Amino acid sequence: MPLIDRVLAALVVALIAIGVVFAIWPEFDLDVTRFIFDRFGFLGSGEYVRDVRDFLRLAPFWLLGGLAALWALRRFTRWDWPAPSLASLGFLGFSFLVGSGLIVNLGLKDHSHRPRPVHVREFGGAMEFRPWYKFDGGCKKNCSFASGEAASGAWMIAPALLAPPPFRFAALAAALTYAVSASALRVLFGGHFLSDVLFGGLISALVVLAMWRFYSARRP
Repeated sequence: MPLIDRVLAALVVALIAIGVVFAIWPEFDLDVTRFIFDRFGFLGSGEYVRDVRDFLRLAPFWLLGGLAALWALRRFTRWDWPAPSLASLGFLGFSFLVGSGLIVNLGLKDHSHRPRPVHVREFGGAMEFRPWYKFDGGCKKNCSFASGEAASGAWMIAPALLAPPPFRFAALAAALTYAVSASALRVLFGGHFLSDVLFGGLISALVVLAMWRFYSARRP
């Protein structure tokens, strides 16, 4: 079995396992968040922390926009420096749109109704905690499940895969570090439960790698 297929299979197994564990033991989400809340409180009130969060949140958009600008420069001017191909931009844009956009943000966040940690009674809010699989919470829109920033963070794997082979491993390591950091901060901020970021990141990574398999098999 090719490596990409083994990785895809492992991600599917991981996603199923996480779903089962957090369905059988939904209190684990509360336990992790309580551990953070009791020791540190939720971060995110300081201006510096908000700036870090904004940088991590917007970095995928800046990167995608920058690569699109490089393509346009090479296509419409005499720019002769390296730039992504139109097919590469299609892979990047479509994987971001489907994974982070359609599935996580539009499909789950706007319909799961799961309150964020800062909104549930256990941590000073007014809403009832709901497990990831019960779409009957008090949140109306832009809810906790799943994490959009974890999804966009995991999407950074896509541009890393396009790096030249000598730099690809380092690029993938940087992308994974970014994804884990962005996801961890969302939990520390009280914006998401652990299951939210795990689902968001794994769904996005699955979409990216599935599209990479299709794209890499057909490029010259």
